[in-house]
Amino acid sequence: MNARIDFFANPVAGKVLRHINSAGKAAGDAGLPHATQELVKIRASQINGCGFCTDMHTKDAAAAGETQLRLNLVAAWREATVFTEAERAALELAEQGTRIADAAGGVTDEAWANAAKHYDEDQLAALISLIAIINAYNRINVINQQPAGDYQPGMFG
Repeated sequence: MNARIDFFANPVAGKVLRHINSAGKAAGDAGLPHATQELVKIRASQINGCGFCTDMHTKDAAAAGETQLRLNLVAAWREATVFTEAERAALELAEQGTRIADAAGGVTDEAWANAAKHYDEDQLAALISLIAIINAYNRINVINQQPAGDYQPGMFG
């Protein structure tokens, strides 16, 4: 599989990626636990079928100390006992925020209230932003057919 274009070398794409990366840094620095950030990125990427982002974020999470058991169970988080209640609330918000076209009501009040029990307003803003940003990256990579498997932790900075 080859990417349709070299998105990382294209000057227009480079400008877009710099802005998305800046938004991601702002959201990532807002006090949301790093493990939660990676779990949310992995789950949204799984839902969207983005191999590149799934590869990247599972490897980044492992490099940051995440266990293989938890990484293996992200897709089945509802049945898994290895996630905290706060992580479960974030994963639910990520799923509903990623699948907004699948449900007429978007994110439910129940999912929002559950997340709000565990995260302060800045963390919620970061969570919303990270869900939106990873969905944008997923769409770029899926549309471009960006191959997965070669990512090395830290290769983008």
